[in-house]
Amino acid sequence: MTTPFDDKRHDGNRTGDNGSGSESEPIESYLKDFDAAEKKVAGEIDPGARALVVAVAVVVLLGSLTLPHSGIANGWEVLVYGDDARAETIALPSRLFVWFEVVFGVVVSMLALVTRRWALAWVALAGTAVSIVFGMLAIWSRQTPAPGVEAAGPGIGLIIGWLTVIVLTFHWLKVVWSRTALQLAAEEERRAAAAEAERRGDWNVG
Repeated sequence: MTTPFDDKRHDGNRTGDNGSGSESEPIESYLKDFDAAEKKVAGEIDPGARALVVAVAVVVLLGSLTLPHSGIANGWEVLVYGDDARAETIALPSRLFVWFEVVFGVVVSMLALVTRRWALAWVALAGTAVSIVFGMLAIWSRQTPAPGVEAAGPGIGLIIGWLTVIVLTFHWLKVVWSRTALQLAAEEERRAAAAEAERRGDWNVG
């Protein structure tokens, strides 16, 4: 059997529950907005003035492919392993270097600049870093040919391409590192916001 007092008490409990729910809704909304903003920031890069440096480096790389890689073979001949490249006995390190500088130094770098995706910047960094090693091996292979093989030394196109890849790697490293630092700061802020929301929830319960 219920009394008017019991009805008022139940109404008061429902009112209190609605009040605590309305207080938690702004906090939940804030956390959702913060998570969405954090994901957006984590997936994008802001190269700033470095974007111009990377764009110029890409143009220089394309230009280096038209210059002699070694002997009469230019970079494009090495890329497709044409007649001139075979005539110059172009070794595997040179072919790998040209492929890596085209794929990562030109294509992936331009995609990263246009889309501003952090993942593409990471791929460009990794690919250009590997290109440095292949470029060094390519220069070494042209300077130390196999016994009995007459081969021209490294051409101006190979040297310019290798130096440009080093510049690209340095700038992509700075871009990726700065974005990683921002991600860590955003993650720390998110944890602080979650802790603050939990503390406020404890106060409301109390």
